[in-house]
Amino acid sequence: MRLINDNGPEAKSLMKARSWRYNPSTHFADKIFSNSTLIFAMIIVGILLSLVIVLAINAMPAINKFGFSFIGNSSWDAVRSVFGALPAIFGTLLSSAIGLLIAVPLSLGAAIFLVELAPLWLRGPASFVIEMLAAIPSVIIGLWGLFVLVPFVRKPIESWFGSKLGFLPLFQGPPFGVGFLAAGIILAIMVLPIITAMSRDAMRAVPDQQREAMLALGSTRWEMIRQSVLPNCRSGLVGAVILGLGRALGETMAVTMVIGNSYTISSSLFSPGSTIASKIANEFSEASSGVFVGSLMELALILFGITLVVNVIARVLLWRMTAVKGTME
Repeated sequence: MRLINDNGPEAKSLMKARSWRYNPSTHFADKIFSNSTLIFAMIIVGILLSLVIVLAINAMPAINKFGFSFIGNSSWDAVRSVFGALPAIFGTLLSSAIGLLIAVPLSLGAAIFLVELAPLWLRGPASFVIEMLAAIPSVIIGLWGLFVLVPFVRKPIESWFGSKLGFLPLFQGPPFGVGFLAAGIILAIMVLPIITAMSRDAMRAVPDQQREAMLALGSTRWEMIRQSVLPNCRSGLVGAVILGLGRALGETMAVTMVIGNSYTISSSLFSPGSTIASKIANEFSEASSGVFVGSLMELALILFGITLVVNVIARVLLWRMTAVKGTME
């Protein structure tokens, strides 16, 4: 056993470490730091709870009058003070589903290209351009959608689908341009940078040893990506998709400009519709009675509940994936 000289540098460093470990002032600073972070966390939880409480209190006139029938009612008549949330819920879920259906394959493909296939000189500029898309205000994307996307959706997209697949309920009706399809496309554009950036970071977190091991076994690059990279980052990919879904569910201005704002339920993607966020944005300035305001607040409360349910489902999926992966290992 090597002896440590009492006057040597090793002994001095050891004494310094011991003095720091048992220094009362250091323990006091640690307590201040831990308590401060606890307060910050509780503030965030308090803000969340206060949002729910304020929405519930202001929605109470509508809750007392309509009860659970508010969710299943399709009417919105401010003159007779009869309100229902079903068309708005339907439009929110349908437009978000269309947006994710378009955005997820494009985002995963872009992330795979940036991480695994793109040359080094292209990765930085391409990532910067994709991330810049997320910084564009939604009202600007809405204006672009209204003047550029809507005419393109009207013809040739809706015209082509109507002529070729018009026998299906999804593609029946006149090609308005504004409607669920245009709203879904605009949502896909808005969630693309979010899902792409998070998916790229999740793929980068996979150790290079995993890739090298697959390639050493004779796998092609696609087999390496499919069997090594994607399975090891699937929890991150699910988180990216859920974050994109949360953005799509609550988007307001861009969707309001291109969805048509018709409070109806239709099986056709060409039909104008409405979402919870767009309905609140359109009607809140005109709300006068307590029931009217309460109905809009209840719509906001429903949107909050939908977002909460989506996040809970995502968390359960992540837990199950982690448990299955741990069992396999």
